[in-house]
Amino acid sequence: MEIKSLNLPWHEIDTVLLDMDGTLLDLHFDWHFWMTYLPGIYAKENNLTLAEANEFLHTKIHSQTGTLNWYCLDYWTEQLALPVAALKQDLKHLIKPHPGVMEFLQWLKAEKKHVIMVTNAHRDSLSIKLEMTEIGDYFDEIISAHDYQKPKENIQIWKDIQTDIPYNPAKTLLLDDNLTALTTAQEFGIKHCIAATFVSDKMDKIDPKQFPYIENLTELLPAK
Repeated sequence: MEIKSLNLPWHEIDTVLLDMDGTLLDLHFDWHFWMTYLPGIYAKENNLTLAEANEFLHTKIHSQTGTLNWYCLDYWTEQLALPVAALKQDLKHLIKPHPGVMEFLQWLKAEKKHVIMVTNAHRDSLSIKLEMTEIGDYFDEIISAHDYQKPKENIQIWKDIQTDIPYNPAKTLLLDDNLTALTTAQEFGIKHCIAATFVSDKMDKIDPKQFPYIENLTELLPAK
């Protein structure tokens, strides 16, 4: 099947901001860890049934939606009394880039775009994913929202990043599967905000709402 291009005005885009989990990397690793693997460990450690552990963890995790705690391994290590970062190592073989990711990153490098990863992932989680993939080689800067003590859902983070790493929002593209992050970036003034809807072949696609969207990163490349 031929992949259609969005025909972006690449000559007007200097900076590319890329999310990691779900956008560049298959989200199955994270989903399976938090929704299946960790509840099993928690049940054993606390003499609970799997159903009880699932109900407790899922409720607790969803209570932190949209906050930095949702992504913070230190927070969950303290809350659950489990070595969360170490446990992630058990499943790291599941970490993999989406099809088309490496081709897109290689193209950006060849075009000399300023490429910045902006992820809500905790630094410990980020390090595992950079260890298991080659994506880190293609970024000029790698930013964890934990560096700024606020998630991408907070509009202030885009200004804070701009203060440290100057970029022109009018000449910037953001690709993310987090619609709230796309919304705050758009409100800040980032001109090209695009949703990544294909987060995993084991999960439903994201509804992009009002945002232009792609399923494969090669759709962002200029039409041949």
